[in-house]
Amino acid sequence: MKNKTLLFNKIAVITSVFLCSFIVTAQQAKAGIKPNIIIFYADDLGWQDTQLNNLDTPSPWETPNITKLAQEGMNFTNAYSPAPTCAPSRCAMLTGLHPTKTGVTHVSGGALPSSERGSAYMAPFYPNGLTPEHFTMAEALKTNGYKTGHVGKWHMGDFEEVDSKHQGFDFAFESRGAHQGPKGKEDRVNSFATNDPKDPYHLSTEKYAPFTKSSPKGISYPYDSVTEKALEFLDKNKKEPFFLYLAHWLVHAPIHTKNKELLQYYSDKLGVPFPTSDIPVSTPGQTNPYYGSMVTTLDWSLGRIVDYLKKTDDPRNPGKKLFETTYIIFSSDNGGCEKTGQEIITDNFPLDEGKKYAQEGGIRVPAVITGPGVPKGSNFDGLFNQLDLFPTFLGLTQTKIDAKYSSNLDGLDITGVLLNNEKNIIDKSGKPREDLWWHFPNNTDKQMQSAIRSGDYKLYKNLTKGTYELYRLYKDGKRADLEEMHDIAKQEVAVTEALATKLEKYLKDNNAQYPYLNPAEKKVDYKGKEKAVDVPKIISDVYDAKTQKAVVTLEKGKSKVIEGYALIQIADGNKRGKHATTYLKVPVQASADGLTFTLNVPERAKEFLFMLVDENRFLVKSKETKKI
Repeated sequence: MKNKTLLFNKIAVITSVFLCSFIVTAQQAKAGIKPNIIIFYADDLGWQDTQLNNLDTPSPWETPNITKLAQEGMNFTNAYSPAPTCAPSRCAMLTGLHPTKTGVTHVSGGALPSSERGSAYMAPFYPNGLTPEHFTMAEALKTNGYKTGHVGKWHMGDFEEVDSKHQGFDFAFESRGAHQGPKGKEDRVNSFATNDPKDPYHLSTEKYAPFTKSSPKGISYPYDSVTEKALEFLDKNKKEPFFLYLAHWLVHAPIHTKNKELLQYYSDKLGVPFPTSDIPVSTPGQTNPYYGSMVTTLDWSLGRIVDYLKKTDDPRNPGKKLFETTYIIFSSDNGGCEKTGQEIITDNFPLDEGKKYAQEGGIRVPAVITGPGVPKGSNFDGLFNQLDLFPTFLGLTQTKIDAKYSSNLDGLDITGVLLNNEKNIIDKSGKPREDLWWHFPNNTDKQMQSAIRSGDYKLYKNLTKGTYELYRLYKDGKRADLEEMHDIAKQEVAVTEALATKLEKYLKDNNAQYPYLNPAEKKVDYKGKEKAVDVPKIISDVYDAKTQKAVVTLEKGKSKVIEGYALIQIADGNKRGKHATTYLKVPVQASADGLTFTLNVPERAKEFLFMLVDENRFLVKSKETKKI
């Protein structure tokens, strides 16, 4: 009888939780209440850089506000970014499209493909950022009456036609704020903020954590225009439903801080001398006091946003604070950057590698979601990707978009996990999610990989060799080879074959682009085997300025061209910014015999050239021609 009573009580509790969550969303829907949404997006913050997922040696970086946020909502322990670098993750998250669909697979796109030093391979061409044809979550929410704001880093296109205000944002502020590095004669040890009101980074009169013996009431923080502009946007738009994309420049390089007191705090905590000269920090592990200061400053900024929401009444919901009606998503664009130049920044251990790698250290990220109906202090251990945010926002806000956009989204709606206590994220066929996948055909030969995480396993495809590696991160949900030290592809043949089949299908279905081979290295083919290759040879290259047609002709008897396109230069490389687009990809027409390719030169082109890829992945370029 006692057991039956306990059983009924458990059922009652579970039913009550489900009904309460259902009632929250049902009442909001009935009342037409639209929740606010904030994405607080860090730059290069690693999975082990906060106090959320401390494994082995705890992180020395103090993040009390991130920890408090997790206590207010749900922590995702297996959260992933769409890519191991900045631009592709941002483009993917904002559009809900996998990087293979946006075409943006790395940063600083729009340049001519070239080989890394000592490599026979080169990354395929990829654009600098989004195009006007892309449909963003900001555009979607605007159709439902939302005020939209972007503060901080954009990095999704450098031309006016694809800047933030042309991608759905009513308000944009993209300064670096306090992250701005030293200039001129300044360096990391002589450019600290002061109490001078004329100092653009003047120290706050308010005090914040950490609290120390020397500063028991807390310390001051430099003025940060990124944080202040975000607060300004919230205050001006609180009478309407709002969407704020707060993309911090922290904790990306340059590694520095304007907060002298905070730097002193971390120097003392780490047991290292306070820096007196600007030299690289070269001690291993998490021992960089500059970086610790940056992480805690990021946490401080989050705390400022949350404090505002908790103190401010929601004009649309009498009796409630904005925090009670706002979903906050905290995460990072990729894993931690462990090193830059000679400077050791942080350590992602036990995760392998870091930024620019498809290994766990490059794509596994901290992630927390809070908001109406989200159970406090909860954890979700299933696979979650930032691609899931777009469809989830549509569900939480009951926003409807054209089927041509919604049907193309690659993420899944996780509303059931957030509000209904569901244990699995459900895919479009009604089945629990099984896997996530990545494609990074960039950088060095070693880094050119595709990957798939499926349950306890993770499989890699080495794109330059065509080989596979298999690692078992967990065993029945418990930690196994999280460090990815033991390749078991030869021992677990059935698992390797099954995951390879899945991954290859994803790559094919999404038209994934693979690395090119440099024709100067003719003895190495795509699979790494020795092979004499007769690459295509251009024998004629003609441009008619009157008709604005360009034609290249190939010699017969060479290897077959399987892909042809042109790159047009639309910006002067000498005048563009560091990440500005120079080239755009445009189609060409191929003759039936595959030996002649024709380009109708676009009006906006300044220069152009043909790009021809043969069946062995060798890339042949025509000469660059100036448009007349």
